[in-house]
Amino acid sequence: MTLKSLVLASVAAGGLSLVTGCDRDNALRDSNPPNRTAGEALDDKTLTANVKAALDADAIKYPDVKVSSYKGVVQLSGFADTRDQKSHAGDVAEKVVGVHKVENNITIKEAKKP
Repeated sequence: MTLKSLVLASVAAGGLSLVTGCDRDNALRDSNPPNRTAGEALDDKTLTANVKAALDADAIKYPDVKVSSYKGVVQLSGFADTRDQKSHAGDVAEKVVGVHKVENNITIKEAKKP
């Protein structure tokens, strides 16, 4: 291997590690915002799982509803077939222990025209 090839390989490897390091740092920052402790992040993951379980156990099924939590505030998003389903999903989420507030952003699907 020539000196020129060795230098180019070193520069390429160094550049790759910088890019990888930046991506890793961004991923860590995005997964745990600075104004939320690790305990709060874990609580939110648990709360999200509990709300999903409550929706799954309900008589009405919500295959297109997504759940996320942040500091006890639960956000419902996705789609429901009717306003009643949307409202009921919010009611189910509100009853889960640890939920402080529900932001029901579920969209009602448009009725299919014959």
